[in-house]
Amino acid sequence: MLRPTKILVPTDFSEYSDKALRQAIDIARKYKAKIYVLHVVQEKITRSIDDYGLTPLESIEIMEWNMINAARLKVEKQLDKFPHTKELEIVGDVVLGNPSEAILEEETSKGIDLIVIASLGRTGLAKYLIGSVARNVLKGAKCPVLLTR
Repeated sequence: MLRPTKILVPTDFSEYSDKALRQAIDIARKYKAKIYVLHVVQEKITRSIDDYGLTPLESIEIMEWNMINAARLKVEKQLDKFPHTKELEIVGDVVLGNPSEAILEEETSKGIDLIVIASLGRTGLAKYLIGSVARNVLKGAKCPVLLTR
């Protein structure tokens, strides 16, 4: 039987991510597990700007820094929605990169033993299709993955 000690919850701040976080909190309370909440700022956005030479490199770095700081505030705000988080050990983090790759790297580096991820995100995909990030995480994860919707 799975008894997770470290749970990873990727978030895009959507209502689906809130549901995944709620599920992870319930599991963490039962098993006294630590939760890692991760948001990934997509690297391709800032690199595309650079590819077209629209902005000097220093400006892109400032934009990335601003995006990461804004996302950190959003992680804190998301956690504030859940009063039960005060009794748990929860670590929020924001990284820059490809979402599915960054999630899988986090799994390895933190020794995650359960990933709780929303099957859909903010992209507005059809209700019955699994999101591409969730699908890639499901295919590449070494630990169990709980898909929520």
